[in-house]
Amino acid sequence: MADEQKSDGRERLREPAEVRYREELEALAQADDQERPENWRLSPRSVLTYVVGGVTVEAKVGGRKRAVPITTKFYGDRSIVERAIVTLASERALLLLGDPGTGKSWLSEHLAAAISGNSTLTIQGTAGTTEEQVKYSWNIARVIAEGPTPANLIPAPTMVAMRSGGLLRFEEITRCVPDVQDALVSILSDKAIAVPELPDANMVWARPGFNVIATANTRDQGVNELSAALKRRFNYIHIPVVDEAKTEVQIVQQRSAELLERYRLPMEVPPRIAELIATVFREIRDGQSAEGVSLKQPSTTLSTAEAIGVAVEATLRATFFGKKKLGGGDIARNIVGSIVKEDLTDLGALREYATLVAKKRAVKDPDWDAFYRGLQEVVPGK
Repeated sequence: MADEQKSDGRERLREPAEVRYREELEALAQADDQERPENWRLSPRSVLTYVVGGVTVEAKVGGRKRAVPITTKFYGDRSIVERAIVTLASERALLLLGDPGTGKSWLSEHLAAAISGNSTLTIQGTAGTTEEQVKYSWNIARVIAEGPTPANLIPAPTMVAMRSGGLLRFEEITRCVPDVQDALVSILSDKAIAVPELPDANMVWARPGFNVIATANTRDQGVNELSAALKRRFNYIHIPVVDEAKTEVQIVQQRSAELLERYRLPMEVPPRIAELIATVFREIRDGQSAEGVSLKQPSTTLSTAEAIGVAVEATLRATFFGKKKLGGGDIARNIVGSIVKEDLTDLGALREYATLVAKKRAVKDPDWDAFYRGLQEVVPGK
C-alpha cells in the first residue's frame, strides 16, 4: 500500500502515517537490533521510540547516511504507549477510550504504521456498519454466474489484516449496533473467520501479528455498550485530556505547522499565539482562569484537536482576509464555532470569558487586547 502511494505520483490532501513518516520508520528499522514479535516491522522498543520521539537515529536514508530526527507523535504519558504496545504484542485486543479530540485515532494510526507498516486497514463504526463490512462480502454478479468461490469473495479490512498478519483499526466501535460488535467475538477468540458458503475453504485463519485496535469516545459510552464477552477480549486504555499547559502549547504548534505545510502556506503559528489559544481552551474547559476566576463551562468538549483547528483556520483567515500575520483578533473570529455548536446558550460562556478574563489581560498584553476586541465583534455583550 505504501509503495503504491509512493510511486503513483499523485497529490494527496493527507498521507497515511507510514508514508508521511517513511524516513523515520526506515531509520528506526535499520538501527533496530531488538527482538521483534512475528510479522512486526519494528521491535516494541523502536515502536515506542517512533511514537514518543525526541531522539535522533543514524541511518542510511535516500542513498546516504545521516541523522534522522524522530518527531514526537504522542505527547501524553509514556506509560500509556508502553501498555498499548504490550497489549498489541499479546493476544488481547486494544481499546483506546477518551473524550473526543484526545488523540485516540492519531495514536491508533501511528501504532499500526510502526507495527505492521499499514494504517489503512480501517473500519469506521457507524449505526449503519454491517457484519459484511467487518468480515467479507461477495461479488454478486460473479456468484450468480459461477457460484461462491474464493475468487468471488470480497475480503473486508479485518480479513485482509488476518491474512497479512497486520493490525485492524476499528474506529468508534460503540457506534455500531451490538450484532455487528459481536461479530468480533469469534474473530478475537478463535483468530479465524468462518466462510460457510465455501465448504472446501471455509476458514480464514489469522497469521501471527494480527490484532485489533479499537477506539471509543467516553461521551458515547452507553450508545451501544460492548457486551461482557467482547469487553473481556479488550484491554482498556484511557487517553486523558492534555492537562499540562506547556505540552498543550507544543501540540498546537507542531500539529498546526504540519497542517499548514500541507496547505503550502508561508505562515506559522507564533509561540505566543499558540499559548493564547491553549490558555483560552484550557481555562474555559476547566471553568477557572489562572487568576482563580470561576467561569461558565460550555456543553461542548474543548479538546486540543479543536484548538489546533482554530489555529489553522485563524491562519487561513489571516492569509486570505487579514494582514498576513496571525494575531489575537484572528483567533477570536474563529473560536466561536469550536465553543458554540448546537447550544447557542454557550455564547454566554464565551461572552463571560471576554468580560472577566480577556478584558483584564488586554490592558497589559497586545495579543490579548486584539483577542478581546475580536471577541467584542463576534460575541457582543447583551
